[in-house]
Formats: sequence, structure tokens, C-alpha cells
Amino acid sequence: MAKKDIHIVPHQGGWASRKEGSSRVGKHYDTQKEAQAGARPQAIREGVELVTHGKNGKIRDSDSHGKDPYPPKG
Repeated sequence: MAKKDIHIVPHQGGWASRKEGSSRVGKHYDTQKEAQAGARPQAIREGVELVTHGKNGKIRDSDSHGKDPYPPKG
């Protein structure tokens, strides 16, 4: 079973966390920063990506908390 990333999305005048593919939100927050802080521990625990969207709905940031199948070459 594929792991589902967690998205921070605009929702009813505030922000919410939502698992990828779900139509329902997990928890509602007043600010985007609060939503990121609230959802980050779950993303770390589940080893998934935390994807933050802007007010326009477009992805603006992404933090990977799982094993990266394509790590940077250094």
C-alpha cells in the first residue's frame, strides 16, 4: 500500500491538513504556520511528505520525511 502525503490547504477562511486522495480535512487551523507545525509530527511518524499549498491552491513548498528513493548526489 502506497503511503499518502499530507497536504496543507486553504480551508474555510483558514488552513487545514488533508491526506492525499481524501476529500475530508483532518484538522482546521487559523494560520498556515500552525497547520504546518500541527501536521509535521504526523508526516515524520508516517514517513511521508508534507506538501504546503498557497492561497491559490498551487504547491509552494514540500518537506520530505521519508526514505528518499532518489537522494541527492554529493
